[in-house]
Amino acid sequence: MNITKENIDTLNAIVKIDVTQEDYQSKVTEILQDYRKKANIPGFRKGHVPMSLIKKQYAKPVMIDEVNKLLQESLSKFLIEEKLDILGNPLPKAQEGFSWDAEAFSFEFEVGLAPEFEVNLQPKKAITQYKIVADKKMLDDQTINMQERYGKIISQTEVVENSNITGTFFNEGKEIDKKSTFKLDKIKGKATIKMFVGAKVGDVIILKTKGLFTDDHLLQNHLGVSQDDAHGLNIEVQFTVEEVSYTEPAELNQELFDKLFGKDAVKTEKEFRAQLKEDAEKQFEQQSDQHLLNAVTESLIENTKFDLPAEFLQKWLAVAGEEPLTDEAAAAEYNRSEKGLRYQLIEGKISKDNNLQVTFDELKEFSKGFIKSQMAQYGNPNPEEKELDEIATRILSNQEEAKRLSEQLMSQKLLTFFKENVKLKTKEVSFDDFVKEVYK
Repeated sequence: MNITKENIDTLNAIVKIDVTQEDYQSKVTEILQDYRKKANIPGFRKGHVPMSLIKKQYAKPVMIDEVNKLLQESLSKFLIEEKLDILGNPLPKAQEGFSWDAEAFSFEFEVGLAPEFEVNLQPKKAITQYKIVADKKMLDDQTINMQERYGKIISQTEVVENSNITGTFFNEGKEIDKKSTFKLDKIKGKATIKMFVGAKVGDVIILKTKGLFTDDHLLQNHLGVSQDDAHGLNIEVQFTVEEVSYTEPAELNQELFDKLFGKDAVKTEKEFRAQLKEDAEKQFEQQSDQHLLNAVTESLIENTKFDLPAEFLQKWLAVAGEEPLTDEAAAAEYNRSEKGLRYQLIEGKISKDNNLQVTFDELKEFSKGFIKSQMAQYGNPNPEEKELDEIATRILSNQEEAKRLSEQLMSQKLLTFFKENVKLKTKEVSFDDFVKEVYK
């Protein structure tokens, strides 16, 4: 067998494999002899069927099967030994006049080669790294929410300002029949609020859904409709008042502090607000980090220039799936996936050049940390190490879970690397300003 590679250009190559009869004949003969031993053909004793009959019936399909196996094994071995960094999978080239009746064969495979490039981690324009802070307004709002959450519910005879209202929204046409509880201050518009004030248990109020709540997400939740239906919904609903109450806020005292943070962890209102601030900003870090990872990804794709074997990749996409694609569909799929492929190559190079890899021990420790945080949410903050170890081993035995956790850990490693090596500028903002700037 002879294997050669011919470079068409820096991104495309042809691998040619010449197969002679000597490469496959001994294996074909071995299989045919085994067939002869097991063949059960009328008129012949088992194991005594003439070889000529076995060859006539099985020789060609066995030879084709063995040549194809030999091709795949030899091609894979060649790509590894030559250290060829390929994209997609090799594609066999159609050959005119090819016949399986020959004794020697020549096969050609198109190969798409990964480009060589350098990654610039220092863009001209620094990438913004947001530090989201909990401002006074947010802390005031959270304090009120905490006091109300742990406050005392007092029944009322009629709706007044700041009442909690429980009732059922109904609309037969849209199949709405949803019991909900909300505060009056979540209703939008003075005229609509006026319709509620003074209402008693058993009263029925006819409402327009358009602009009913201060937030459209509330409309979705309280009416029990889908997000698509909630958007722009403009119908009449019947609301029947079933309960009216008022929440007397809990006092900011040691009893509340102990309920929220554990006994004597917080002792003053100043410490209470400081803990709220710390907890909120810790949660904000996740959103800030995700935004930074996305921003760095976009910057790297934009500033790292290299060509791809586009024509080859479109051919490969056309045949790679369960169903073949037309040329137009394959081109469209390539356009959709090109950006992701570019970043995959960039990430691979960064990981290789900087020895960023996930070891099994690291993955196991990461899994145990994830498991521990989950168990803490269900009231077990200090599980035994043996229990964590057993659960982590069981989870990592699932390939999909192991892959998901490995990707999360690699994202953490990349994020740390980017923070240390990419040109960044830090901007301190409130959460509201972060949302305005990032999701505008």
